[in-house]
Amino acid sequence: MSKYEKVKNYYDKGLWSVERVANAVVKGWITVDEFKEITGQDVNL
Repeated sequence: MSKYEKVKNYYDKGLWSVERVANAVVKGWITVDEFKEITGQDVNL
C-alpha cells in the first residue's frame, strides 16, 4: 500500500484529521493535489 493510500484510508476512516493529512504533505508523503483529492479542501501550510 502506498503512502497516499494509507493516508487516504486513515482519513476516510476518521482516524486522521485534516491537520494530520496536511502534515503528510509537509513530510513529503503526499502532494498538495493529493491532499485536495483526499480532503476536498485546499491545504493551508
